[in-house]
Amino acid sequence: MAQVKLQQLVKNYDDTPAVRGINLEIADKEFLVLVGPSGCGKSTTLRMIAGLEDITSGDILIGDHVVNDVPPKDRDIAMVFQNYALYPHMTVFENMSFGLRLKKVPKPQIEERVNAAAKILDISELLQRKPKQLSGGQRQRVAMGRAIVRDPKVFLFDEPLSNLDAKLRVQMRTEIKRVHQKVKTTTVYVTHDQVEAMTLADRVVVMNAGRIEQVGTPQELYHFPATKFVAGFIGSPSMNFIPCRLEENSGELLLRLTDQIAFPVPQEKAARYRNHLSSTSLLFGLRPEHIMEQRPHREPGHHTFEVVLEVTEPMGMETMVYFLIQGVEVCGRVNPLAGAQAGQAITLVADLTNMHLIDEASGKVL
Repeated sequence: MAQVKLQQLVKNYDDTPAVRGINLEIADKEFLVLVGPSGCGKSTTLRMIAGLEDITSGDILIGDHVVNDVPPKDRDIAMVFQNYALYPHMTVFENMSFGLRLKKVPKPQIEERVNAAAKILDISELLQRKPKQLSGGQRQRVAMGRAIVRDPKVFLFDEPLSNLDAKLRVQMRTEIKRVHQKVKTTTVYVTHDQVEAMTLADRVVVMNAGRIEQVGTPQELYHFPATKFVAGFIGSPSMNFIPCRLEENSGELLLRLTDQIAFPVPQEKAARYRNHLSSTSLLFGLRPEHIMEQRPHREPGHHTFEVVLEVTEPMGMETMVYFLIQGVEVCGRVNPLAGAQAGQAITLVADLTNMHLIDEASGKVL
């Protein structure tokens, strides 16, 4: 059983709070990703789990045991770092077996574990090479292999892909997911890349300024963000936020963006939003993929509006379009055959079934 619990966890550097009393339960065999911008406390949290940072207050439990005062080597965890941390004078086999040799594990068992890990990671033919003879991706696999052979209770990954180029990052993401499916071990993974978080995680923890903003599956965070911060952080390109106000017209609730652009609020959302008719700090949130070109058959909740495009970005399978509403830049995604050109007017469609209404003052999604 390798459940990990964080209870009222606090970390201060002198008078500067880095982690502000977070509570989190990580299930046995779960792949949990901590994500957020630089300085949000995600790496500090990981390092406290590892025992590399002292805790100011609170408790960390691995299994049923409080490990606050247990040294890192006795926590039965394995950590994969950003910089690989391989010994340059040792072969891949020696690097992967180093921790086992320190623990005086019998040689036959070491060989069995290293060969099994190498097979999982597809690096069996590299076991006699030195790190300098390996590519960046191969070195990262060796670092993962060194963790796997220890058969720990918990894997900790600290931004392991940030040193790799974009194409290799995508390959290694797939590799890490495949490895976790084979080696079902509780995993805590830190990244600032929300795409990495969404593709890898069973659950994602979005952190901001030392606090947890929201915990949920990738789909929950994408479709049901709790705050403006989560709505803007999850998704690429990020969600559009446009100042708006609510109006009532003949019993129908309208969302007004400008004098020319107003949308009827979908019936299933109207009852919830009606309480905010008098609010003066509302934002209309809509993802770029929910702003598209006009199509022959209009779906329920889809409403047209006309704008003049400022910029277009052909991406091959889609074209990103940018335009202004109330001086705010808005992004949409249209079919490359839609004929979108900068400087020209175009009729676009907003999918209101996927809209969010945000109270800008509190940052809460209503």
